[in-house]
Amino acid sequence: MREVGLGLIGVGYMGKTHLRNCFNLKHAKLVAVSDISKKARNFAKRMGVKKIFREYQQLLRDSSVDAVIVALPTYLHAGCVQEASEVGKDIFLEKPLARNVTEGKEIVSTVNRNGVKLMVGYHLRFCSSFRVLKEKEHSGILGEVQSGYALAIGSGPFFHRAEGRIPRPVPSWWWEKQLTGGGALLDQGSHLINLVRWYFGKVADVKSYLGYRFNLNIEDNATCLIKFATGQIFVINVGWFSAEGQIKVELFGTVRHASAYHMPSNKIVTAIQLMTKRITPKFDLPYLDELQHFVNCVTHDLSPSPSGNDALKDLEIISLAYENAIILKEGGQSGIKKKSYSRFG
Repeated sequence: MREVGLGLIGVGYMGKTHLRNCFNLKHAKLVAVSDISKKARNFAKRMGVKKIFREYQQLLRDSSVDAVIVALPTYLHAGCVQEASEVGKDIFLEKPLARNVTEGKEIVSTVNRNGVKLMVGYHLRFCSSFRVLKEKEHSGILGEVQSGYALAIGSGPFFHRAEGRIPRPVPSWWWEKQLTGGGALLDQGSHLINLVRWYFGKVADVKSYLGYRFNLNIEDNATCLIKFATGQIFVINVGWFSAEGQIKVELFGTVRHASAYHMPSNKIVTAIQLMTKRITPKFDLPYLDELQHFVNCVTHDLSPSPSGNDALKDLEIISLAYENAIILKEGGQSGIKKKSYSRFG
């Protein structure tokens, strides 16, 4: 079986996670890395990567790279995917697929036109607890599932800007809606929407509430009410307001209910594991498993899942959620907060 040569584009928080996991992949080798940050390139060098580039175009010209892992900011996805697909590289792309539906359609069209594979990074599908929950729903032991609840809370962009005890400024693109496409709903909500669609299929309608606790121009928390074509009603809560991250899904059936969690491991244990580059912390195992799935699909010429088309459906639902939103903005003078409601769409 041939070994797949991988190129990593972007060595931010998720890029570092993928970089570490590449050392534990079967039938693949990380042969090149690119990042405009000298600090990020030095990190890759310390990890043992031999070919390191500043511009990803240089990496794409390297014949030893068969496929790329793209972990760039959302606004750079479309351009990078286009250039990678045009030179025949298969692509693993971090979620969300794009900033909006139009851009997402362009990405999917580009990939299809050039005949390369595209997988989008929804690691929760590879989390064992959520896979077991799906099996319970499918087996019928819960009865007919009538409703569900999904939660994803954490510190959002604030958390992973710190290195050790040294705080780092949050990159400005995080706060520009034209660059991100949205806030917590797009960032965290895309994970949960993709996961529950995997459980129940087609979405019939969605409404949402968007919160602005930090007075940003993007929402920092959101609640969505989703109705599936098969009748289930799902509540999805996401937010960037919690120091303790947690992801949870609950299903309520006519016979019983079941839940699944995905939470960070013990911080001390995780820190020790990260000091050894060839050990993947338990919390990060789904990231390793999704990359292994991608490599297997490249090796055996299979269609990876979640695909670009799958991720495009998530964008369409999120777009509808933004259109059908009730917005609560907080602001005021002299330290007094005033609340005003408005509806758009």
